[in-house]
Amino acid sequence: MHKKWVYLIILSFIWGSSFILMKKGLVGLTDYQLGSLRIVLTSIILFSVGFKTISEIQRRHWKWIAISGFVSSFFPPFLFAIAQNHIDSAVASMLNSLTPLATVLVGILVFRITSTKRQIFGVFVGLIGSLMLILAGSNFNQDQDYTYSLLILLATIGYALNVNILKKYLTDISALAVTTGNFLFIFFPALIVLSMTGFFTAVFDSAQMQESVVYVIILSIFGTAIAKVLFNKMIQISSPVFASSVTYTMPLVAVLWGIIDGERFGIFQLLAAVVILIGVYLSHRRKT
Repeated sequence: MHKKWVYLIILSFIWGSSFILMKKGLVGLTDYQLGSLRIVLTSIILFSVGFKTISEIQRRHWKWIAISGFVSSFFPPFLFAIAQNHIDSAVASMLNSLTPLATVLVGILVFRITSTKRQIFGVFVGLIGSLMLILAGSNFNQDQDYTYSLLILLATIGYALNVNILKKYLTDISALAVTTGNFLFIFFPALIVLSMTGFFTAVFDSAQMQESVVYVIILSIFGTAIAKVLFNKMIQISSPVFASSVTYTMPLVAVLWGIIDGERFGIFQLLAAVVILIGVYLSHRRKT
C-alpha cells in the first residue's frame, strides 16, 4: 500500500474521532476555552519534540508559516467549537467535507495550481455525497441551528489556503518543522484568549471542567499535534486535492462515534458514505 493511503487511513480515524472529543470537551468548557486550550496544549507538545527542527526554516519560509498557522490551526478550533454548540459532531464532520472543493477553487483562483478533470470530478462526487449526508442528517435533527454551519464553511476555506500554501511554498522543509513553526505564532495569542476566559481560576474547582480537559488533552495529542505532522507529510508526498480528501472519509468515523453516542444514522446516509469513498478514489487519480 502506498504511504499516502496509510496516512489517509490513520488521519481519517484520528480526525474523525476529534469531533466526538470536542463534543465531550464542550460539556464542561466554553467554546473559547476549548479552542484556546487545544492550541496551548498542542503547542507545548510540539515544542517539546519539534523545537530542534526550527533551524530548517529559512527567512523566505516564515511569512508562509505564519499565514499557514493562523488559517489552519488558530481560527478553525474556535470556529468548530462554537459551531458544535449548536449542531451534532457528525454533522460538523460532514460539513468539513467541503474542504476538497475549497482546495481546488483556492488552488486555481489564488495559487494557479492546476487540477485534472478527473480530480475535479472526484471532488464534486465527494461533495454530492457530503450534501446527501447533511440533508439526511437534517431530517433527524430539525431542532438544530444550521446557520452555525457557516462557521465550519469558513474553516474549510482556511484549510484550503493551508493545503495550497504547504504544497507551493513549504515542501522543502520537514512536516514537523512546518507544524512547530505554525504554533510558534499562535501559542501566545491562544494563551491570552485562554486566560481571558477565566479558565485558570475555575478549572480547579470544577470536576466537570477537569473531565472535559482530559478529552481536550487527548484531542490535542492525537487530533492536532500528531495529525498535523502526518497531514503535512501527506501533502508533501501527494497532491493537495488528495490530501484534502481525508475530509471525505472523516465523516464515516465521526458518524460511527455519533451512533455510539446516541446520534441516529440511516440507510440513505450509508449510501452517501459510499458516494464519498468513490469521490476519494477519483480525486486521487492524476490521469485524464
